[in-house]
Amino acid sequence: MEPDLFTAAAEERQEKDPAGSPLAVRMRPRTLDEVVGQQHLLKPGSPLRRLVGESGGPAGPSSVILWGPPGTGKTTLAYVVSKATNKRFVELSAITAGVKEVRAVIEGARRATGGYGKETVLFLDEIHRFSKAQQDSLLPAVENRWVTLIAATTENPYFSVISPLLSRSLLLTLEPLTDDDVRGLLRRALSDERGLKGSVGLPEDTEEHLLRIAGGDARRALTALEAAAGAALDQDESEISLQTLEQTVDRAAVKYDRDGDQHYDVASALIKSIRGSDVDAALHYLARMIEAGEDPRFIARRLMISASEDIGLADPNALPIAVAAAQAVAMIGFPEAALTLSHATIALALAPKSNSATTAIGAAMDDVRKGMAGPVPPHLRDGHYKGAAKLGHAQGYVYPHDLTEGIAEQQYAPDALKDREYYTPTRHGAEARYADAVEWTRQHLGRKRS
Repeated sequence: MEPDLFTAAAEERQEKDPAGSPLAVRMRPRTLDEVVGQQHLLKPGSPLRRLVGESGGPAGPSSVILWGPPGTGKTTLAYVVSKATNKRFVELSAITAGVKEVRAVIEGARRATGGYGKETVLFLDEIHRFSKAQQDSLLPAVENRWVTLIAATTENPYFSVISPLLSRSLLLTLEPLTDDDVRGLLRRALSDERGLKGSVGLPEDTEEHLLRIAGGDARRALTALEAAAGAALDQDESEISLQTLEQTVDRAAVKYDRDGDQHYDVASALIKSIRGSDVDAALHYLARMIEAGEDPRFIARRLMISASEDIGLADPNALPIAVAAAQAVAMIGFPEAALTLSHATIALALAPKSNSATTAIGAAMDDVRKGMAGPVPPHLRDGHYKGAAKLGHAQGYVYPHDLTEGIAEQQYAPDALKDREYYTPTRHGAEARYADAVEWTRQHLGRKRS
């Protein structure tokens, strides 16, 4: 039996009895115009609209790869394409399916096309979990247009999808849904005939908590709304109270206004806890930000700043860890991004601390602002142009690599700053070796002690 028969039967039941389907299914867009977010993909004449035949141009490739974080509408777009083009919709997950299941769907698609002229959209979720050999099995179907393949991935397809398949596909990048996107979807679900039909209201504080719970995931938002609405109606409530929502989803509403004092206070407390090496307090504030629905990219940016501001050369690995965390967060999103942020927060909190990089650049910039600059010493000026030698530029410059110790006793700073010292290293962690190095180099540069 083909694996898509179950999907087809389920869709038929949902169309006949939509009230018995989950809210997220009932509110699934039927056209591209009903899709929430992704406006950069939905402009008139876009490749996606050509794919569904809304443009007079060619339909384009029969394979599409949707790349984006969870909950951004990859399955929805595949479903809309199938409906708009009147094609069968078959869904497989690379987590549970293998080559056998793929071949069965492809064979079923060929029979459907030849038997009653019904083409097939094959939606393959999490294609990055397929091996190279498994992805290779899709190529004949794509090349011969036996199916319209729509593959979804949360990982960079240039690393996770084989080149032959990628080159034959239209790559569409999906952006995370904004709070306004999800808010619009919730309000539509409350009033729409396919949704809750105005049976219950949603106060502002409850809506805000729903948005935090959703974390930009439309399906999660609708699932939580449906559960809370059911609980409210069971209790004869005309509105979904915050208490009802908290009880239904088992998530307390964190007092945290992303545009107000709480946002800055908790972010400040996180950084100061890292600076103070209190890993447990830092994790507490990180958890509050995550539970409140804070943008993970904002948290990652703060960690990168802390790595240079408070740790610096005491642990040179701190900044690479923070940067790697920011890159990972941008690729995976919540909820998994919480693990990455925890990893980085713990590493930074337990690292030896030094603010020498912060104070050094601060002192140097302060002098510049005071006008303490002066001309560049002649021997350091550019000497590559004709006439530079006549001006004395680059004359007398000593090339350090020509010397045994690799350091030349010559003046580098302008005259007004030749004895100024900005960098004052600590002896915390790895910076101890920098402290020894700066003392040695200053001596060999012939610098006077300030």
